[in-house]
Amino acid sequence: MVLRHFMLREQPFGVSPDPRYLYASATHREALASLLYAVDSGLGFVTLTAKPGMGKTTLLFEVLRRVRETARTVFLFQTISTPIDLVRALLIDLGAKDTHGSLVEMQAQLNEFLVKQSATGKRLVVVVDEAQNLDGSVLEAVRMLSNFETPRQKLMQIILSGQLQLAEKLELPDLLQLRQRISIFGHLKPLSAAETNAYIDHRLRVAGHDSVESLFTDSALALIAGYSEGIPRNINTICFNALSLGSVHRSKTIDADIVREAIADRDVARHGEMLAAPDQVNEKSRHVVSEPQFARSQQSERRLFFPTSGTCTMASSFSGQGPQLHRETRQNRFVQANTNQIPATPPSIAVAELQTRLVKARDGQSLYDICFENFGSCRPEILREIVRINPWLCDPDHIESGQDIALPIHPQDSMVCK
Repeated sequence: MVLRHFMLREQPFGVSPDPRYLYASATHREALASLLYAVDSGLGFVTLTAKPGMGKTTLLFEVLRRVRETARTVFLFQTISTPIDLVRALLIDLGAKDTHGSLVEMQAQLNEFLVKQSATGKRLVVVVDEAQNLDGSVLEAVRMLSNFETPRQKLMQIILSGQLQLAEKLELPDLLQLRQRISIFGHLKPLSAAETNAYIDHRLRVAGHDSVESLFTDSALALIAGYSEGIPRNINTICFNALSLGSVHRSKTIDADIVREAIADRDVARHGEMLAAPDQVNEKSRHVVSEPQFARSQQSERRLFFPTSGTCTMASSFSGQGPQLHRETRQNRFVQANTNQIPATPPSIAVAELQTRLVKARDGQSLYDICFENFGSCRPEILREIVRINPWLCDPDHIESGQDIALPIHPQDSMVCK
């Protein structure tokens, strides 16, 4: 529906790291040139660091695409816990049939492969993604891979890619030898407001948008630049949701109101703060929404709002009620459904009335995730009850890792905790 409405061939703001959508900002051009230079020059080690969502993987795929005529490539992204896992993963990607020997045996097998590969005139380029998660012993094993060489050249070029913690980890004294062997330290910086606009336009054109008129208004672009903080993944998330809402509203352009709603829908904004007017948004000053935040259940496609008063109201999904409900929601920010409203209950009484148990939230979990994991579903009445007996939750969609969450136990029905 979205593609047809905006006359696009494909989704311009998807999550796949497609090199066609790589936007060559100043920082991305510099990083790409550095990586290609390092590979062509046989420098051995090079790193690429950036905040999450900056497009590291997309950039790495572009590097591998450009060198595939002259090099054999391996992309390691799976969890690697030990040095033997590292060598085994390399051999598997290189097509080895037997990877069950000792570390010494597998290293000998790898060396044999590298010598044969070098005889073909093609180098081996190995990318290790999410390298900030590697243990020190594994990073030391990565350093040892640089010992595979001939008197004239390295047999393997290694690119370590990761978040900012990778740079911090490489500063540790135990990894001094590895850091000394790194020739180039590439880094991706967030996009400026102008680059954000160009990034959006680039992705739309790749996806087939050929109209001379801009799909996003200037005020909408200003909001996206501010709220996304110049991070491509955030830009994609906001734009994806904005296009979806725009198609439901049957709007031919995406204005600031639609972007505000998209930001609220994806809970990009912080709970309980005020949304700035378009002319107040810039790179130094960013404000966020005052509307109640909610979590979306993908299974039921219904929305649960969390007003600051502590009560909860339900609103039907837009797909069920049509564009009119969208318009009303945009005006009122959330729909009062009196039949579903729960009266405010003092926390002490609510907890005393129920049998509860505590679970610890894991990193990145939302209240919806916890509910679904423990009850096998996430029915609105369960979520509302959890919110009621956990009044200390400031934002049910952003829960701190290790935080205790009280869950109700209902032995009389099917909502028993697992």
